[in-house]
Amino acid sequence: MDGAKRPPMLLGVTVLTSLDDTELVRVGLTGPVSARVAALAAMAQTAGMHGVVSAGEHVQALRKALGSEMKILVPGIRPVDPNKPKKRGRQDDQMQVATPSNATRWGADYLVVGRPITAAPDPVEAMDAIVREIALGERYRTAQA
Repeated sequence: MDGAKRPPMLLGVTVLTSLDDTELVRVGLTGPVSARVAALAAMAQTAGMHGVVSAGEHVQALRKALGSEMKILVPGIRPVDPNKPKKRGRQDDQMQVATPSNATRWGADYLVVGRPITAAPDPVEAMDAIVREIALGERYRTAQA
């Protein structure tokens, strides 16, 4: 790079991960979450945004609809609970959560991981476990390809 700085990316927020269909109605939005996410993401792309913020469960549909140029940031990341390998970790106030490995496998470009690290007894180990989980998911995806 010749010293030039990259401008910041502009991301449009679709539906907050703390909302579900019931909460959408309460705040005055109609239709299922998936329909609102799709409509808001399309608006963000039309407006020239660089990407969107969306729950993990919508990433595959968004990637198909928006293409590979649009970035997708996924909040509400909850790692697999090692004591319950078939279940996600605590949801807290999040209605729409995804594991790190699923979000990246589905096509997320960026993950937001807050409480699973900040509330952990050993935040460094919590982050290391998330990195290991993503790496295992990547190895699985590569093996499936």
